[in-house]
Amino acid sequence: MASVSLSSRLNKVVRQQYMKLPQGGKCQVTYIWIDGSGEGLRNKTRTLDEEPQSIKDIPEWNFDGSSTCQSKDSNSDMYLIPVSMFRDPFTLDPNKLVLCEVFKYDRSPAETNHRVKCNKVMEQIKEHCIWFGMEQEYTLLGMDGHPFSWPANGYPGPQGPYYCGVGADRAYGRDIVECHYKACLYAGVKICGTNAEVMPSQWEFQVGPCEGIEMGDHLWVSRFLLHRVCEDFGVVATLDPKPMMGNWNGAGCHTNVSTKQMREEGGLKYIEEAIEKLRKRQAEHICVYDPHGGEDNKRRLTGLHETASIKEFSSGVANRGASIRISRQVAQEMRGYFEDRRPSANCDPYLVTAAIANTCLLEKEKEPEA
Repeated sequence: MASVSLSSRLNKVVRQQYMKLPQGGKCQVTYIWIDGSGEGLRNKTRTLDEEPQSIKDIPEWNFDGSSTCQSKDSNSDMYLIPVSMFRDPFTLDPNKLVLCEVFKYDRSPAETNHRVKCNKVMEQIKEHCIWFGMEQEYTLLGMDGHPFSWPANGYPGPQGPYYCGVGADRAYGRDIVECHYKACLYAGVKICGTNAEVMPSQWEFQVGPCEGIEMGDHLWVSRFLLHRVCEDFGVVATLDPKPMMGNWNGAGCHTNVSTKQMREEGGLKYIEEAIEKLRKRQAEHICVYDPHGGEDNKRRLTGLHETASIKEFSSGVANRGASIRISRQVAQEMRGYFEDRRPSANCDPYLVTAAIANTCLLEKEKEPEA
C-alpha cells in the first residue's frame, strides 16, 4: 500500500460531527502567506465577529518570522497585509481564505514578497490588458518520498499511456485531482482545467486567464488548496521541476501570455515582437524562472522530454521542444497568445509575470546577450 500519513487515517466521521456545529454568527478567516524559502506556504486562522464583505474588512495581523526563516529572534514580528480573499472550501461559508503580503517591522517588503514589485509593473502596463494563464504541473508522492502508486522497489512502465490516461493502471491519484478542482471552484480560484501528465503520478491544472497581478494571487492560492487537499489524503504534492531523474518528464509551469494588441486582428505581429524581445533576455529570465537562479531548471531544461535547452532560446509553431511555443490555432488565426515553456513548476508567478510584462512592454530594445 502507498505510504500515507497517520493523520489521514484519523476518523473523519468524528471530525464531521464537529464541523457541522453552528458558529454563532462568527467567521473563521485563514491567513495564507509565502515563507522565507520563497516556495513554502504558511497559514493560521483567527475569528472575526462577522463575515467580511471585502478585503478591506480583513484586519492586518502578525506572525513569528523567526520560525519561517523571515526574521531574527530579537525582532521577529512580521506583518500580514491581506490582499486577496477567497471562500474556504474546507470549513465552508461564511469562512474565508485570505492571501497576504509579508512586511518587516519597518513596513518594508520581506525578501520573498515579490508581489509588491510585480504589482508596480502591472500598474504601469494596465492599458495593455495583459492576460496570463499558467499551467501548474506537480507530482504526487507518498510520505516516504516515492512517487504515489509506483512500485515500492521499482518503476512503472515507460511513459506513453499516462498522459490524459484513464484506468487504474494509468491514472494515479485522480481522487485528489478532482477534489482539488472542486475546492478551487468553490473558493473562487480561476482554475480552467486539469489533466494527467506524461509521467505517472504527475498531474497538471491550469489557472487563468487572469489579468495582471491576479495571476500570481490565484496561482498561489491554488497551490495552497492543492497542499491542503493532499494533506487530507495523506500524500504530498511536490513542485520539484525534476522529481525523478532518468527517462521521465520534469514538471514546469508553462505561462501563456496575451495583450490586447495580440488578441486583435493581426495580433501575430505583436506576438512575434514580444518573442524577439524575450530572445534577447534569455539569461535574465532563466534567473527568475525558478527560486534558485536557474539551478532547479538545469535539471529540467535539457533539450529532452518536451523542453528546450537552458543554454539556448528557440521558438516555433506547435513545438513543445521550444522555449516559446505558438499554438497551431494562433498561427492560423494570426492572433491570440504565446506560451513561455521555461518557468519551473516551483517558480514564483509574481516574478515570472513581472519579468515577461517588463521585457515585452516596458524595457527598451538592447543588443542580444553574449
